[in-house]
Amino acid sequence: MTGFFTLFYKELLRFWKVSFQTIAAPVLTALLYLLIFSHVLEEHVQVYPGVGYTAFLVPGLAMMSVLQNAFANSSSSLIQSKITGNIVFILLPPLSHFEFFLAYVLAAVVRGLIVGTGVLAVSALLVAPPLQHPLWAIVFALLGSAILGVMGIIAGIWADKFDQLAAFQNFIIIPLTFLAGVFYSIHSLPPLWQKVSHFNPFFYMIDGFRYGFFGVGDVSPWLSLAIVGGALLALSFATLALIRCGYKLRH
Repeated sequence: MTGFFTLFYKELLRFWKVSFQTIAAPVLTALLYLLIFSHVLEEHVQVYPGVGYTAFLVPGLAMMSVLQNAFANSSSSLIQSKITGNIVFILLPPLSHFEFFLAYVLAAVVRGLIVGTGVLAVSALLVAPPLQHPLWAIVFALLGSAILGVMGIIAGIWADKFDQLAAFQNFIIIPLTFLAGVFYSIHSLPPLWQKVSHFNPFFYMIDGFRYGFFGVGDVSPWLSLAIVGGALLALSFATLALIRCGYKLRH
């Protein structure tokens, strides 16, 4: 497993060396969202009984940051390695496809969790939402960041240039994240859009994570866990197959 730990350590150093860009910047962005939306809507919106809008917003913003940064970590690392050509130094060593996969996913999870923890820490300066079921919050943070880390690997393998990777992020990841209930409960939507939201897997990640804080959610956390866990398994098997056959990596 020496090769695995070396690759994992390299991926950790890759984002830690530029932590102002990879950690501090997304935390600041989430804080700005919180300041603006809470200032405008705190007195006008109450999603759950007894829960202020600012408190409601904090878990959603934290999870959004976790997801987006987990995706950015694995996808940017792979596309940079492919374009600069140093991917050969990762493919030549006797690493198994599972070690390759695990190193990228775990590094993405670590970055996502660090950013999410940073968002919760700075948000506590304004409001500290209760953490009624911490285990649920931890489970969904881990599963959500792992799924986006896996999706980042898929995007990094598929993309041949930065423009394609940006399209994947701007037209798939960001819309799915913003329309997953970060800023609202889906019960506030018209019936048609409520049904559409149930086809968005990101909704279950954010709703399950928020359940860990308030003990209430738009759907059962067990249903969210089943869908998120199933999505992680399906994506992981597909990604392992891509890595094993060397799709767009060895040719």
